[in-house]
Amino acid sequence: MKLYFGKAYFCFAKIILSSAGDTMKGKVVQFRRGRHTIRERHFLIDVNAKNREEAEKFVGKEVVWKSPSGKVIKGRIASPHGNKGLVRAIFEKGLPGQAITTEVGVKEK
Repeated sequence: MKLYFGKAYFCFAKIILSSAGDTMKGKVVQFRRGRHTIRERHFLIDVNAKNREEAEKFVGKEVVWKSPSGKVIKGRIASPHGNKGLVRAIFEKGLPGQAITTEVGVKEK
């Protein structure tokens, strides 16, 4: 059995390992924003998808962010964003600015 430890294999293994237990991990990238506006409840999340087609599979799944103090804010994935595999999540309440670059849990339906 030959193992390949290239970039593609590592990303694939990371998705499988983190998806154990019906929860995957994603990363908060940024607020959804325009030139003059910031939508406080909308966030862009990286779920390790390669392209838009893979990101579309996550639409409708629940997203959970936990603060260091234990507060939980829930949301859902609304749509893919762009062609590079990001998704747009809408939360019940807005996340604080400190949530950017932290991990979120993506649950199965």
